[in-house]
Amino acid sequence: MLLVLFAFAAHSVRCQSNITVRGEVVGGVGKLVGLYRYSDMLTRSEVLLAQDTIGENSHFELHAYANYPTLMFLKIEFYSQSFFVEPGRDYEVYIPEFDWDISERKNVFLSPEALPVVFHDMPSDDLNGLITVFEAAVAEYIDSHSFYFDPRFRPQRRYFDSLEAEVERCSPDTKNEFFNRYKRYKLAELKYAFNFASRKSLAKRYVEDSPILYYDDSYMNFFFTLFAESVSKGSPKLPAWLVGYWVNNLQADVFLDSLGLNPLLRNEQVRELAALEALQEAFCDSRFYEPDKVVQMVELIGGKSKFPEHKRLAELLAASLRRQLVGVEVPSFVLPDVEKREVSFDSLKGKWIYLSFVRVGDPNCLSEIETMAFFKDSIYTHHPDVEFVTICCDREFQKMYHFLRNTKKGSRYNWTWLHFNGDYKLLEQYGVVSYPHFVLIMPDGSVPFSVTPTPASGFLLHPPWR
Repeated sequence: MLLVLFAFAAHSVRCQSNITVRGEVVGGVGKLVGLYRYSDMLTRSEVLLAQDTIGENSHFELHAYANYPTLMFLKIEFYSQSFFVEPGRDYEVYIPEFDWDISERKNVFLSPEALPVVFHDMPSDDLNGLITVFEAAVAEYIDSHSFYFDPRFRPQRRYFDSLEAEVERCSPDTKNEFFNRYKRYKLAELKYAFNFASRKSLAKRYVEDSPILYYDDSYMNFFFTLFAESVSKGSPKLPAWLVGYWVNNLQADVFLDSLGLNPLLRNEQVRELAALEALQEAFCDSRFYEPDKVVQMVELIGGKSKFPEHKRLAELLAASLRRQLVGVEVPSFVLPDVEKREVSFDSLKGKWIYLSFVRVGDPNCLSEIETMAFFKDSIYTHHPDVEFVTICCDREFQKMYHFLRNTKKGSRYNWTWLHFNGDYKLLEQYGVVSYPHFVLIMPDGSVPFSVTPTPASGFLLHPPWR
């Protein structure tokens, strides 16, 4: 009976996947590899589809499902590579010898390092190959005629016409309709970026009287590029302060109806989608918009919308923005301390936690750690409800151990030290993009600041717990 159930479960998993990515990673034994995609093209939140631990034979296998060509990401630690997958296809990849310690020498958050993924046995009509040829033709032409595309020297439209002709020669339309659309929308984006076409003319050609292709990544990227800042930054008819007044007072109907004054947004479906994009932009503009009101407005529009796709987008957008609001509860974790005992974040709740992410070989981190050590005894004496917690993000656990146990100053840093233990998802959740990184957590587990000041800023002289 158990065998029958196991076979049925295995069959169910296979039925839910129509894409397989198999690969070999040189020097990657034991590392976790994940396959991701965007939840949508508005928030661009990454969704984990499958993950596997690279085996002793250096191989892995991932399974996913897609009903349309989709951009996906192969990610290992801090490094990733994107490519398009098509339903019903198997992909054989090879990652040659790679320096996994690059992140120890440069900031790979701000200057990403791509995984050197090599594809094997790809057919001549593979979507990624077609896109590579197209983008190479565009890049080469623009580079060769950079003077005529430079906005400082009055770009000439005829050179863009020549670019389109060159693309048609090197990369003509194929039977793959996704590629044909990808090419068309990318060229339209370029034409808009170089000011060879107005928002009005492009909207008339590609948006008006045409269905919105929610399932097509290239179309949605074009749409959001075209209407970027068209509402949130204001216009002569709809100044930003007036839009902000409607948003801050949650006047959803007035807000949506008024956007119709823009001739490009008279279509209800287009107007609603542009409104959601505008609210995402407004969230970061504190001059006219209150962030919590922006989130509530997104939820109101989602609740009122008659378009299922907009309800889903509004739900995803509201969740994404709420994670950035001050006061949101931070993610929990369980990490090893210097003696390799597991410490749960939940066991520290009920205190003010001054959480820091550091690397013990970084001079900036060492400077901040020294400042914390100077204040630590006084704070712990007068405020027993305060806890310093430092997460060491050096790849090797021994670096932290040696720093605390085998150096002269190590004994001065006698507070809770944990090792991130290869939990790269945790760093992403806490928004770590450089070292050192600080997060103040209140006794209820929420965060009072969107950006927590460092010790060197004088923050510990007048902290909130006082």
